[in-house]
Amino acid sequence: MGHVIVVGAGQAGSSCVAKLRNGGFEGQITLIGQEPVPPYQRPPLSKAYLLGDMSLERLFLRPETFYAENNIDLRMGTSVEAINPADKTITVSGDELSYDDLVLTTGSSPNRLPASIGGALGGVFVVRDLADVDAMASRFVEGAKVLIVGGGYIGLEAASVAAKLGLKVTLVEMADRILQRVAAPETSDFFRELHIKHGVDVLEGVGLDHLIGEDTVTGAKLTDGTELDADFVIVGVGVTPTSTLAEAAGLVLENGIKVDAFGRSSDPHIWSAGDCASFPYRDTRIRLESVPNAIDQAEVIAENIMGADKEYVAKPWFWSDQYDVKLQIAGLNTGYDRVVTRKTGDAVSFWYYAGATLLAVDAANDPRGYMIGKRLIEAGKSPAPEAIADPETDMKALLKA
Repeated sequence: MGHVIVVGAGQAGSSCVAKLRNGGFEGQITLIGQEPVPPYQRPPLSKAYLLGDMSLERLFLRPETFYAENNIDLRMGTSVEAINPADKTITVSGDELSYDDLVLTTGSSPNRLPASIGGALGGVFVVRDLADVDAMASRFVEGAKVLIVGGGYIGLEAASVAAKLGLKVTLVEMADRILQRVAAPETSDFFRELHIKHGVDVLEGVGLDHLIGEDTVTGAKLTDGTELDADFVIVGVGVTPTSTLAEAAGLVLENGIKVDAFGRSSDPHIWSAGDCASFPYRDTRIRLESVPNAIDQAEVIAENIMGADKEYVAKPWFWSDQYDVKLQIAGLNTGYDRVVTRKTGDAVSFWYYAGATLLAVDAANDPRGYMIGKRLIEAGKSPAPEAIADPETDMKALLKA
């Protein structure tokens, strides 16, 4: 049956090995992770876990015993030094391990501030893994001043937790508006208003010039000359696919590790899934940073290793929790030229169209709108924008049209 080695013990890696065993794969499986803990879910790190509402054990994707019970060799706190595709081996802690199939689920790494503007000072954090959140948790005390650099979803989620815990929060976004890269002005306006209502000072169209401090950050100077005091700083300025190992092994990269529709890289025995992989989608190539993508893509790869010859068809969806608002997103809004707002009670959703074609929906506290929007998009149906905007429209009827 051979030996499958999975490098990267996050959501994708854990999903891949579980699918292999559940699918009847009887060969050897090794799962290698850099962190000293079993695979865990990341989204609650910056929310429920940081708030103290979720214990470490509840973060685990599967009980630690699952791996031994399923004869999966889980190697925690372990780094892979090199891949040698020619003889199908990897180097781990100086030893060589042979594989028949290798799956790279190495995820992505948060972008950090350059040391030249204070990025290396103490008290400057990113939100990516357990160690990051554990390191900053003690700073979340009522009245502390936190500066958040970046108005994407990570920055906004961190701001909501900090504001809920009574910190004084300033969020700086150098673009004209928060969420500019990923959402329409309507969605940005909704979340700006929400954060301001909770006491967050949202500064848009102004960047960070540099952080102030000797060894530890004490403040910041912005590009408009403003100086702020800060007890600590959280940086949320995007991520970069972790593809160093793949690059050194000579694999083709294109915004991450380039894979085909089956999840196979430029080497026929090396596969990749999750944040680190770019794959064909409709007439383009994309990389999705989302839990659903990591799970679904990794499971398809597991099936293909077992001979399924199955293409991965992405059905993009995402979510974000801020205060008492659950944002659910279906589809990809790339290329939209019109946004239609639908409001019913406290539920609001923003529907993205390109011409007459429905591309995506952002639904805030509107699970019904989200589910119907997701089903419409996946079925390739595009209701008239006027029907979406009309609160009297029977949304379920749109699915049958």
